[in-house]
Formats: sequence, C-alpha cells, structure tokens
Amino acid sequence: MRVLIADDHAVVRRGLKQILADVWPSVIVGEAEDAHEALRLVRQQNWDAVVLDISMPGKSGIEVLKELKQERPHLPVLILTSHPVEQYAIRMMKAGAAGYMTKESAPEHLIEAVRKVTKGKKYISPQLGEALASHLSATEKSPHEILSDREHQVFRLIAGGKAVGEIASELSLSDKTISTYRARILQKLGMKTNAELIRYAIINGLTE
Repeated sequence: MRVLIADDHAVVRRGLKQILADVWPSVIVGEAEDAHEALRLVRQQNWDAVVLDISMPGKSGIEVLKELKQERPHLPVLILTSHPVEQYAIRMMKAGAAGYMTKESAPEHLIEAVRKVTKGKKYISPQLGEALASHLSATEKSPHEILSDREHQVFRLIAGGKAVGEIASELSLSDKTISTYRARILQKLGMKTNAELIRYAIINGLTE
C-alpha cells in the first residue's frame, strides 16, 4: 500500500507514518510539507490514498483537494485536520473527500479510515454523520453556507482578526482582490463591518 501524507508539520507526518507502519509494515509512505509538493507527488507517482491537512502553505486544503480530484478522480483523499467537523467537513465532502477526521481522533480510527477509503468506501465518523444529517435536514442554508469556497476562506481569516494585507500575503493575492472578496462577503451576509463578521463567526463556531 502507498499512502501520501500532506501536512506542514514534520512531527505529525512522522507520527502518522508510524501509526500506518505498525499495522502495515510494508506500507510506503510519501511526505509533502506544502500544497505544491503534494500536487507534484500525486502527478509523479501512484498512490492508494492521500491523507491531507486543510491548512498548509501554498494553497488551502480545499483547493488542493479539488485539483487532486480533477487529475486523479478515483484517488481517495482523507482529510485529517485540527479544524472541527462543523467548520469544514461538509465543504470538503462536497468537494470529493473520502472522509473527514480531526487530529484528536484515536489512531485506530485513522487505521479504520484508511482501510475504508482504500477499498473505495467513504469514512463517516459519528461526528461527520451528525453534521451530514443536520445539513440534509436543514430546510434553509445558514448565511455563511452560500459563500464560495474562496469567500469562506477569506471570511474565516477576517474572523480570525487578520487585516486585508495579511490575508493577501497569505493567499498570494492582491490587497484589491481581498477587498473585493470582503465586500462580497459583507453583502451576502447582510453586514457592514468586520466586527459583525467576527461576532457572527464566534456565535456559529467558525473561529479557530
């Protein structure tokens, strides 16, 4: 079995590699510390699964996921992140993820998830199952759910207290582009200030 681990923390990669090796001694594990390296390795080699973090240098996890699914539509991508299920899980599953789990999960859950996704199945944790059920049963979308993926990303960075210039630098975009996204976000959410955005994010559990 060949598994690519894409995470910008070396300690996390090493820990995941050991967990997999304890169960599958012959496993071949590739490592990528940023989005561009992850995409390069997927293009160059064949993998049975990718374990992908959401927050990495270069591109956001959802952008990487979409590119991976475009190039290798049958390659299962398991999201392993520190972000709680309610923050990103629905978006990532809609974008083609084979499963979503947090880094607080027990090692045996990771093994179960890898087993399932490499067999072509989805890994649905109890928390993800609840989130999906709530999403399907909701008659109306929450205001933030109508944001595009990029708008959602910018919204969360604004909610985290970052200025336009900081966000532009982090996403490799211009200040003007970020300001445009901010204006769209405010319009879609019916708000006028960053303070309102931050308050909304806190109330809805969308902050870090």
